[in-house]
Amino acid sequence: MEKGSRQVIVSALQFACTDHVPTNLATAERLVRAAHAKGANIILIQELFEGYYFCQAQREDFFKRAKPYKDHPTIKRMQELAKELSVVLPVSFFEEANNAHFNSIAIIDADGTDLGLYRKSHIPDGPGYQEKFYFNPGDTGFKVFQTKFAKIGVAICWDQWFPEAARCMALQGAEILFYPTAIGSEPQDEGLDSREHWQRVMQGHAGANVVPLVASNRIGKENIETEHGKSEITFYGNSFIAGPTGEIVAAANDKDEAVLIAQFDLDKIKSKRSCWGLFRDRRPDLYKVLLTLDGSKPSP
Repeated sequence: MEKGSRQVIVSALQFACTDHVPTNLATAERLVRAAHAKGANIILIQELFEGYYFCQAQREDFFKRAKPYKDHPTIKRMQELAKELSVVLPVSFFEEANNAHFNSIAIIDADGTDLGLYRKSHIPDGPGYQEKFYFNPGDTGFKVFQTKFAKIGVAICWDQWFPEAARCMALQGAEILFYPTAIGSEPQDEGLDSREHWQRVMQGHAGANVVPLVASNRIGKENIETEHGKSEITFYGNSFIAGPTGEIVAAANDKDEAVLIAQFDLDKIKSKRSCWGLFRDRRPDLYKVLLTLDGSKPSP
């Protein structure tokens, strides 16, 4: 490696889930191995990949899918895999914490160490995406994790629509942003397709913070029996990796399993980020209105 160059190879995985945990874990592991074979150092698996996206329905029995963070079997399996391959793996799961429930992600370092937990902060509630029934709002705050290869910020799906979340992670030193995702069609409106909007918003996060960004989404049709009959979502994939100016450097389609790969020089990007002046010229003293819900002037 040349002096003043810190290279990292990131990957986004994309696949269709079944509602059988062992099958999905086997698929995730197969694709992690494929990404590793292509040189990947940090590999992102999609949101809640253990099964179907169950939040299409409000069902009491679906709470049985949650498990405690400690000794979680999927996390333990991914720790073993990360250690074997010397890769970093953010692992999404449905967390039970006493009487609370969270949409959470554990960050596994390349030696298998669990670096800690992030709990999804923004919880959506709409047709087909009824997450407020299951998940408490996350209480960890936005976090960054020092991994073997880079300091990374990891948020979850609906978080990706909020520029404040990306900026908070960047301010804490995140060199790359990661967003595991489950998004697709809207059951209440067959004509609504958010994929380009979804992608452009995250490209903006990358460009506004001068950091690469990795988004992993699922594909396939998933049918769930709800309290009002059957609900179906077609997940639109389009997983992608954006560079530090928001440019798309790798992208999947809306139907096929994918292992995306991109390489970045973190030292070169750091230099670009410093000289561009976006963080130098910030005015936090003027941003207090962000602490309000209605845009009113906050109290001194």
